[in-house]
Amino acid sequence: MKVLIKRIDKSLPLPRYETAGAVGFDLFCRRGATVKPKEVKLIPANIIVKTPKGYMLLLALRSSTPLKRGLMLGNGVAIVDQDYSGPEDELKIQVYNFTNQKVQIKKGERLAQGIFVKVGKASWQETAKIDSRSRGGFGTTG
Repeated sequence: MKVLIKRIDKSLPLPRYETAGAVGFDLFCRRGATVKPKEVKLIPANIIVKTPKGYMLLLALRSSTPLKRGLMLGNGVAIVDQDYSGPEDELKIQVYNFTNQKVQIKKGERLAQGIFVKVGKASWQETAKIDSRSRGGFGTTG
């Protein structure tokens, strides 16, 4: 799949898949930042992406980021729509510092990754009845 991409700072590399089996491509922080304890901060990811039709771009932290850096996504999940690709629509990583210490982020650091996910849009058809039986509450299968 070919994807149009624009780098803001050409001294940083294009996003890349680090292994042959990786499904997420690493994003590079465009500039350094300090994230204070309990603070939410937007970190520019240096690229504008034209997400292909029929896909969304999901941003997720690299699995090591919470353990090694004390950061998590501030909004829980980051979904980039297909029409977020204008000249000012640089991807940003929203991080939350859940520690009691300042966290220093360096330019070029890899905190997050992107994953293209195929999506469909629903066409709603309202009904008075869905099913004849309810499954119960949360956790009823285990």
